[in-house]
Amino acid sequence: MRMLLRVSIPVEAGNAAAKAGTLGSTIEEILADLKPEAAYFFADDSGQRTASIVFDMKDTSQIPAIAEPWFLEFNAQVTFRPVMNPQDLAKAGPSIGKAGKKYGK
Repeated sequence: MRMLLRVSIPVEAGNAAAKAGTLGSTIEEILADLKPEAAYFFADDSGQRTASIVFDMKDTSQIPAIAEPWFLEFNAQVTFRPVMNPQDLAKAGPSIGKAGKKYGK
């Protein structure tokens, strides 16, 4: 299942890793293990270093292996959300229409 992982690194932890020279290499190592479809980095509304990462999750039992590196290395906050691409949405069209007819009264 295609998932969106959102990772927010607290400023203090990010600064410590940046000063130690390990911020980039640690993120690269975690991403190499995850093998994401896409990864985007930005400062969130709270000013934290944040990433939105799209990847394929085969089973929910993978959640700890995906989240723990971020927790352990950066004390990060993580969230997981299932997401669809346009092709997925097109496949879902009939079920959306069916739900609309049944519940959209």
